[in-house]
Amino acid sequence: MTLDQALAFLVLFITLVLFIWGKYRYDVVAALALIAVSLLGLIDLDTAISGFGNPAVITVAAVLVISHALKNSGVVELIGQKLDPLTIHPVLHIGAMTLVVAIASGFMNNVGAMAVMLPVALASCARRDRSPAIVLMPLAFGSLLGGLMTMIGTPPNILIAQYRSQELGESFGMFDFAWVGLPIALVGILFVSVIGWRLLPKERRGKKSPDQLFEIDDYFTEIRITEESPLVDLHYQEVQKQLGEDVELYGQVHENGRLGRVDKTARARVGHHLIVKADTSDLRKAMDEFDLELASETPAKILEMEDSDVVLMEAVVSPGSRIAGRSVRVFERWASQRLHVLAIGRQGRPIRRRLMDVRIAEGDVLLLRGDEVDLSETLSLMKLLPLPERGVQLTSPRRVWSSILIFAVAIGFGISGILPTAVAFIGAIVAYVFFNILSPRELYSAVDWPIIVLLGALIPVGQALENTGATLLIAQQIVNLTAGLPPWAVLAALMFVTMGLSDIINNAATVVVMAPIAIAIAGVTGSSPDPFLMAIAISASCAFLTPIGHQSNTLVMGAGGYRFGDYWRMGLPLEIIIIAMSIPLLMVFWPL
Repeated sequence: MTLDQALAFLVLFITLVLFIWGKYRYDVVAALALIAVSLLGLIDLDTAISGFGNPAVITVAAVLVISHALKNSGVVELIGQKLDPLTIHPVLHIGAMTLVVAIASGFMNNVGAMAVMLPVALASCARRDRSPAIVLMPLAFGSLLGGLMTMIGTPPNILIAQYRSQELGESFGMFDFAWVGLPIALVGILFVSVIGWRLLPKERRGKKSPDQLFEIDDYFTEIRITEESPLVDLHYQEVQKQLGEDVELYGQVHENGRLGRVDKTARARVGHHLIVKADTSDLRKAMDEFDLELASETPAKILEMEDSDVVLMEAVVSPGSRIAGRSVRVFERWASQRLHVLAIGRQGRPIRRRLMDVRIAEGDVLLLRGDEVDLSETLSLMKLLPLPERGVQLTSPRRVWSSILIFAVAIGFGISGILPTAVAFIGAIVAYVFFNILSPRELYSAVDWPIIVLLGALIPVGQALENTGATLLIAQQIVNLTAGLPPWAVLAALMFVTMGLSDIINNAATVVVMAPIAIAIAGVTGSSPDPFLMAIAISASCAFLTPIGHQSNTLVMGAGGYRFGDYWRMGLPLEIIIIAMSIPLLMVFWPL
């Protein structure tokens, strides 16, 4: 091993550790990796920022904007509304919703498709008095499966197509991925609709939401004991008995502002601030019965609003939201103190600070109170996904068909080769602006910039691994370890490793690491790179074991009331099915 190879492996190792640790955002980690390989001389400094001009990066940005335009037009919601008669039976309900989001994910960003369908699915669950948990995880998995079918369905496919272009001089076509991706998507949808949801814990499947569009069972809320409360002077052990099992005393805010455990032998006093864990209905009942009040720093201006002006709304913190990682206090300051976070719903992770100091995380559910106009504007600005009971707003059919036609023309130009795919999509974006489907402001707000930075920074890092021969070294080791095994076993091992990486780091980052290795393995074995590249594309998009593997999984965690350990129950058998199906399909359609 040469010094340059050792340095390249060191940078890769540290980068993967930082990705898995998750303390720093993945785009920041990617930028640090780019700086490292530049300073170490592992890449030509003149090409250090060439990744940002890569056609794959431009195509990903264009797809994100087009996805936003399709969401604005109401295409997916219109289809979802038409499927309402099929929601009578749970299997049909899950199958219909999952099929719609999968089809949409084949042609738009899968997180965008998921965000559009989430309120539709929740509304249908409320109408059918059905637990959202049995629908939302299959919906998230369906959005990932749908991305397998086309080149633009997911960033990994776009990157893989670009790698093939570099290797063979020709990219994969728009629908080349469908030979393997379509059968896998259909079988995957069938599995999650018929069997998968039954593997979830009974307590998730049993929750109903008849009174609300969505209800979470572990809101963390800060309350204050008033002078009139009958709990005053009682020991906290007795206070807990009075509140009952449905309202749990989680912590007490001490005079120094720190959150600590509740001393069960101490007495409750007027003005004590407590953190309780309960759902909204149980909390409201306890507050009325025991004269408790929300402990807030909300300006009196909000509290004095007329009831007709004040609304309560639940909203999910979407992946990429600007408030992720910020405290509740910062959020309210950004909202000009016109909106107030009454409670935070968080599954599987405890809250160890008082409410105003809690750092909001992706997938959290916020219970918001404020003026309706301010509320809607802030939700859009902060990338919060509202979960209202008032239904979904649909646009005119003319707008829907206009958006579909523009997109179809762009795809036609790309498939025919009249224009490069990236250029054709940029033309579609211009048309969306011209027809007022997109506003000029949305051209930039619709782009998930951390993803763009991640790709632009990691592509040169991947090039550094190739330049030093590090990828070839890894490939040779894999070939040596699998010596004597049939080719399909090598493909299966490659898919297994890629799926494992994708479950803990961003799928685009997984492709940047694994695609050069796949090409190198093909070179060492004298095989065609196509089946290896396709294996990477499929497995990088199959992050079904954790809520952090993909943004769609994160998006439904709070809304579905899932725990971290719930995902593997449905995800593990699904990944096994996908590997078992992929190998023979790859061998048939992309022979070695």
